[in-house]
Amino acid sequence: MRSNVLKQGIERAPHRALLRAVGCTDREMDQPFVGIINSFNEVVPGHAHLRQVAAAAAAGVRMAGGTPFECSTISVCDGLAMNHQGMKYSLPSRELIADSVEILAQAHAFDALVLIPNCDKIIPAMLMAAARLNVPALIISGGPMLAGQLGDEYVDLSDVFNAVGAAARGEMSEAELQGLERAACPGCGSCAGMFTANTMNCLTEALGMALPGNGTIPAVSARRISLAKEAGLKVMELLEKGIRPLDILTPAAFNNAFTVDMALGGSTNSVLHLLAIAHQAGVDFPLAKLNDFGARTPHLCQMSPAGKHHIEDLDRAGGIPAVMGELMAAGLLDDGALTVTSRSLSENLAAAEVLDASVIRPLDDPCSPTGGLAILFGNLAPEGAVVKRAAVAPEMLTHRGPARAFDSEEEATAAIMAGRFEKGDVIVVRYEGPRGGPGMREMLTPTSLLTGMGLDGQVALLTDGRFSGATRGAAIGHISPEAAAGGLLAIVRDGDPIVIDIPACSLSLDLPEQEIKNRLPDLPPWRPKVTSGYLKRYAEAVTSASTGAVFKN
Repeated sequence: MRSNVLKQGIERAPHRALLRAVGCTDREMDQPFVGIINSFNEVVPGHAHLRQVAAAAAAGVRMAGGTPFECSTISVCDGLAMNHQGMKYSLPSRELIADSVEILAQAHAFDALVLIPNCDKIIPAMLMAAARLNVPALIISGGPMLAGQLGDEYVDLSDVFNAVGAAARGEMSEAELQGLERAACPGCGSCAGMFTANTMNCLTEALGMALPGNGTIPAVSARRISLAKEAGLKVMELLEKGIRPLDILTPAAFNNAFTVDMALGGSTNSVLHLLAIAHQAGVDFPLAKLNDFGARTPHLCQMSPAGKHHIEDLDRAGGIPAVMGELMAAGLLDDGALTVTSRSLSENLAAAEVLDASVIRPLDDPCSPTGGLAILFGNLAPEGAVVKRAAVAPEMLTHRGPARAFDSEEEATAAIMAGRFEKGDVIVVRYEGPRGGPGMREMLTPTSLLTGMGLDGQVALLTDGRFSGATRGAAIGHISPEAAAGGLLAIVRDGDPIVIDIPACSLSLDLPEQEIKNRLPDLPPWRPKVTSGYLKRYAEAVTSASTGAVFKN
């Protein structure tokens, strides 16, 4: 056992004395040490209940003869951080969380890990740490929030963001907005749609790093607590059998995850995070390869914000096992991939069944014959850009329009609120990338304003930043290279024609090549927006969104 370096031999008497100080018995010191790495705090709704999940996981570890130790990491709520300087810290927190898990596990020589995240960056961060450490580990998340109910309608946080646009246009009263605000988020859990947190929690199942049900069992369900106990039991089995994350996080696992992502129509942020996890696992995954998955994978689930269904509906319909069962039947998954059940994917899915075909559509009647995400290339994005094709209005799948360029999210938001744009415009928000932001802010506020104004089918938005999983419309993010790195986005001027062709996976600035060359030397040198603290260090170390915005080696 790794933990023997803390507890065996006469020279470890001081270590044992410290362990006794936290209440360890001789028997507990003889057992494997399991880190229960928890991202609980009281400000993030997705994390407010994680003490209970951690206690259940620890109970499972004890039942299987292990000694659990609960430890903590930070977490950021993207919704609370949205549209102010706090969002600059959201994506950068991913690297800090991965580092903190590594530090906790290495400093205390844990033999195995139960990792308990629930929201956007925390899930990929913990998976990155698991790959880096390569000790037996699995994920048990806190689970999704239930949808709220307002009259006969089911609502979620994205509806509140969208309603701000309607209120700004006078189409909704402040009293109606307040009623929606009070109803949309009825309790703990990750926000109820197929936003980034729930996308990533679902994809932990597809990667094989979580037990079936992890992505969809509601946060408030007793089944979530039972699953946490099973996770504690299972990590001890992984330890006994010597099954480690890098045995699971193989190319086959990432092929399966991207395929499931396409079928779910998941958040664009999943691309950023899966690439980062693959990088940590030593799996080379070129961004362009994703369009191959999109071309052959039907979109089976029309989830909020693209549709009316919420994660609780997906759970009742059979969950991720049912989705994967459909895909496996079509030969789209690697059914021999190993999972944390210590069994293969095909063994896990033997009893999977679709219980509601309106939520998980059959292969011969999908929401769309192609996947929910697309990677666009062209002179504006030679290294790629990402769009949630499933949430784009049909009339905006191809579009040519004049640019309206802004150098920050705040400038773009103010212009949208003031109506300083025309139908058909392509709003460009630049210098918001990983380096330029810094931190690659999500831009749910401008996109939800457009949606609330009824313009998500008439106005496109491009950025080198990123979007919330709750965004819908022709919102194209992750444009690489970013403006701060000399990308062509930096030379765009108001009125320049931009051509979007999502079916053809194309994004281009329609200017003569000579005009582009003439403008490039006139670009002023980029100056960092932040000159101290963690964000300064982040901007100096981070790489392109096309590589997952990981740190330079």
